[in-house]
Amino acid sequence: MKWRQLFTPVQSIDTQKLKEYITKHKAGRYTLLDVRQPSEYKRGHIPGARLIPLPDLADQWVEINPEEPVIVYCAVGGRSRAAAQMLAGNGLKEVYNVNGGIKAWNDRTATGPIETGSPLLKGDESLETVIAIAYGMEDGLEKFYNTMADKVYDIDTIDVFSQLAGIEEQHKGRLFQLYLIETHTVIAEGQFKSDVAINVMEGGYTVEDFIEQNQEALKSVSNVLETAMEIETQSLDLYSRYAHKIKDRESREILYGMAQEEKAHLASLGDLLEARV
Repeated sequence: MKWRQLFTPVQSIDTQKLKEYITKHKAGRYTLLDVRQPSEYKRGHIPGARLIPLPDLADQWVEINPEEPVIVYCAVGGRSRAAAQMLAGNGLKEVYNVNGGIKAWNDRTATGPIETGSPLLKGDESLETVIAIAYGMEDGLEKFYNTMADKVYDIDTIDVFSQLAGIEEQHKGRLFQLYLIETHTVIAEGQFKSDVAINVMEGGYTVEDFIEQNQEALKSVSNVLETAMEIETQSLDLYSRYAHKIKDRESREILYGMAQEEKAHLASLGDLLEARV
């Protein structure tokens, strides 16, 4: 992930180590997982790889054998890193991300996102902390979508990014209300926003810094869509993991509902990427 990773980072391997691994291990003793879009998979994939597109992973990860090693790859290693984190967070014990993805496998230059920092969340934070962090993350998402909508020229992508930015604004409102309910405090939203360090990405990057330092990885609309999918996967993972901590049923359903909306976001982004491929 380009932003600071939310949970414990997974192990990574390069494509040379992957080739050695495949040579030394019998087929059926591990899962080689491709999380790209179907059209990307059809154009070429690593032999023996199983396809589960990233937008479908939240529903289909249970089909993966948790007792076997899972090796995840995508185009250059960004989407697969987010996918690997999700799998590790759901209890799969041995998960690897392939650095450079299939481009590196094919010995082509793989330009991926900048990795920064250590994990922001460990999984044992209080609910109030998670809600506050999620609010800041949603604000970063909203700014990212609005900024990128001004930088791309594809009308369909602009429309989707504008819609997603509006939904992130709605999410912030829900999270603020949830914070008030869970903390039993009285605070103005403006004060709450300033306390959450708005406009700062995980790892200390502002939206502007993030885009500036990842210009190479955001050169094309396809790359921007891939980046958005990585971010949405982190959001989905966050809401899904912490919803169960809420005792109040109505509040719990709010987080589950937001997780469901993130799944819909992923599907929309996947459709756009599929069309471009």
